Amino acid sequence: MALHTRILLGLLIGAVLGIIANQMVGPENPVVAFVNEYIAGPVGQVFFNLLYMIVMPLVFASISLGVAGLGDLKKAGRVGIRALGYFVISTALAASAGLILVGIIKPGTRVSAATRDGLMDAYSGDAAQRVAQSESVTFGIDTFVNIVTRNPIASAVNNDMLGVIFFGIMFGVALTMIRGDRATVMVRWLEALNDIVIKIVEIAMRLAPYGVAGLIFGVMSRFGFDLLVPIGRYIVTVMGGLLAHGLITIPIIVWLTVRVRPWDFYRRVRASLVTAFSTSSSAATLPTNIAVAERSLGVPPRIAGFVLPLGATMCMNGTAIFEGITVIFLAQVFGVTLDVGQQAVVMVMCVLTAVGAAGVPGGSIPLLVGILAMFGVPGEAIGIVLGVDRILDMSRTTLNVVGDLGASLYVAKNEAGWTLADLPDDAGRIVPAQLDETPDWSPGEEFAEVQREELGKPS
Repeated sequence: MALHTRILLGLLIGAVLGIIANQMVGPENPVVAFVNEYIAGPVGQVFFNLLYMIVMPLVFASISLGVAGLGDLKKAGRVGIRALGYFVISTALAASAGLILVGIIKPGTRVSAATRDGLMDAYSGDAAQRVAQSESVTFGIDTFVNIVTRNPIASAVNNDMLGVIFFGIMFGVALTMIRGDRATVMVRWLEALNDIVIKIVEIAMRLAPYGVAGLIFGVMSRFGFDLLVPIGRYIVTVMGGLLAHGLITIPIIVWLTVRVRPWDFYRRVRASLVTAFSTSSSAATLPTNIAVAERSLGVPPRIAGFVLPLGATMCMNGTAIFEGITVIFLAQVFGVTLDVGQQAVVMVMCVLTAVGAAGVPGGSIPLLVGILAMFGVPGEAIGIVLGVDRILDMSRTTLNVVGDLGASLYVAKNEAGWTLADLPDDAGRIVPAQLDETPDWSPGEEFAEVQREELGKPS
């Protein structure tokens, strides 16, 4: 049985068993609690930790090799600007769609005061923690200054992916500027590191069906359907926004920019979608995403290794939709009316905070608390949606990953001569990379010249 089939089967089994446990005996039942604490929870967490463990070394190695493969700073800058433009435009479209949808449905006007107070009481502890986290989140010139990390090791330890990305970019640029024989040694070392990390991913994916089942069982056994009823309209609004962007906007962008048929695109990237949905983490999905982009979409390694780590931090289409809808929803619940200008500010803030959100489960929640405070909505109101955030997080992370893959195709077409002929015949199945996908590394001035010539040819 193919790996993605086994993962989907694990997802289905975990969800069904979780719902049965929730509905028949309840989440507080000793047996259910035991399974969550000692079986499903640990297995799911081990799978997640295995993936997340290698994110930072993978980001560093892939970014450094990607920049070095581009040959010079000018080329890297052009690729980065093109990728950033795609991220911002697609995220702005996503945020706009979410605000329009929540304005039409108005889900917050359907929540009673009793339901509101009950949800806030139930999740008051989690809400207080999120509010405390939000106090350390500030936006301003320092946000951009701090991207230039003082200590790349500390950035890796503190999950500061932007700092690691910046260090990787500078490392790759410097590789093209030093003596060729010395640069070759480091490039070979980075290639070996990258290969080792990918091998760890392959080991982790063997555990994926069981890890996915454990993660989903924990979510469904705890929440079931009970919490979905009082705020069902809110959930429908968020899911509607995610589906509209994922099934209409992104397919149109992919078709117009790279001419890949939407159904073929989604068929090829299904391994990434399942991983993103089960882990709720763009960062944990990054290793799978890079493998899918290279081996199922035919994106050159130097482009995939450069664009996808950036996208895991900066291309957050699903997060922007979720944040925009949630801010307006909670404002409606508390009777706060936002005019057109204020909603425009909400959209801009959703784009900015989506870029700054951590690519981990619930990474956008602390930033969301800060946006709520801007418009007079109590930060503790986040407790109203915390109960269903895990389910929505799984869905919006999946859309974030789709946006990353679309960006990699767009950049590959415009910067590396990618064409439809580069799509692998064996669609949708991750297979070992072909030998000719690995560039002939020859750093220094000779290396840069070779790469400039190669970039003008189809990969």
